[in-house]
Amino acid sequence: MIKVSETAKKKVVELMQNDGFSPTEHYVRVGVKSGGCSGLSYDLKFDKSQEEGDKVFEDNGVKIIIDKKSFLYLIGTTLEYSGGLNGTGFVFNNPNANRTCGCGESFSL
Repeated sequence: MIKVSETAKKKVVELMQNDGFSPTEHYVRVGVKSGGCSGLSYDLKFDKSQEEGDKVFEDNGVKIIIDKKSFLYLIGTTLEYSGGLNGTGFVFNNPNANRTCGCGESFSL
């Protein structure tokens, strides 16, 4: 399961509405793909439908879908949002990552 912090929830709702998605009907698709300076990178986008094999979760009022392959890398992750001086954006606090890059957008196991 992926947890969503309160600050991440507020930003997700705002961005979904700005992009024409409904936070109560649509999903945040979270995935992992090859790339980034640490080997794997996070993929985050909005989606209107599920695909076969997707895992579906809801935390803090945010509906999340994850493909089966990415799920293994993301178990226990918390999605946060940082708006501080060091940069603005979503941050993944992933307990499965052994190493992360400085920007927090990629990791390795």
